Amino acid sequence: MKRGRAIVGFFFEGLCRGCALLVCGLVVVILGFIFSKGAKTISWEFLSTAPSQGMTHGGIFPAIFGTLAITLLMIVMALPLGVAAAVYLNEYANRGRAARVIRAAINNLAGVPSIVFGLFGVGFFILFVGRNLDKVLHTGLLFGQPALLWASATLAILVLPVIIVSTEEALKAVPLSHREAAYGLGATRWQMIRRVVLPQSLPGILTGAILSISRGAGETAPILFTGAAYFLPRLPVTKIFGMIPMINPFDQFMELAYHIFIMATQSTNPELTRPLQYGTAMVLLSITFGLNLSAILLRIRFRRRLRRA
Repeated sequence: MKRGRAIVGFFFEGLCRGCALLVCGLVVVILGFIFSKGAKTISWEFLSTAPSQGMTHGGIFPAIFGTLAITLLMIVMALPLGVAAAVYLNEYANRGRAARVIRAAINNLAGVPSIVFGLFGVGFFILFVGRNLDKVLHTGLLFGQPALLWASATLAILVLPVIIVSTEEALKAVPLSHREAAYGLGATRWQMIRRVVLPQSLPGILTGAILSISRGAGETAPILFTGAAYFLPRLPVTKIFGMIPMINPFDQFMELAYHIFIMATQSTNPELTRPLQYGTAMVLLSITFGLNLSAILLRIRFRRRLRRA
């Protein structure tokens, strides 16, 4: 009997290892194919200039800038809100019906197709919030049009479930004895959360940020109607007082994933733009890996700091 169970366990363990190796192998093959094709296109001109001649020549710098800008704004919007929601659910909310309803809503939100988020962004942020702001402030058509701000807000809602779930798991990993010790020293609940729980759960919070960056930076459907432009060789930048440059959140933008989609589906000569598609995909993957690597290194640094403390 024991021998039979050992054989079955060994079989399924080997099956799981084989499936994992198969998936890793497929990923390596796909990445190797993209990088081998894209490396032939990469040049300084390709990375530093704007597209030209119907996006069959030139570079992708506006798309690179737009991708970084929308990812930055997405994290700035989603991370504080997601962490606050996780802290409320784990530290303040009782195990009642309201908390169960909120968790069910978060789980359902994680399963909504991304195109639905894009339609929601158009209906809520642009047509409802933006147009009403234009009416109240008499700004013409400033807020009620596709813009970087609304695209970032749509992506922020898209990645909120990832941040909330990962942050809540990190908060649960903090031992209860640490909370009790903080209360025993006279700390209030907020002092205990701010000085004991959040510092120890910071690596898990950064994990949520990493996952949200990975998903948000490569999404196309949510920004189709909320701000991405087909061809916009200028940058979404304005100057404060005519001197200090800053990202203009009310301007449209180009984005790498959307740029690939347009070249693959709307180009008059797909064969001519195919090398540009591989080069753009390589740049998008490199940016995503770079952002993830930065967040991972930051997480490792905080873990080492916690161990020393």
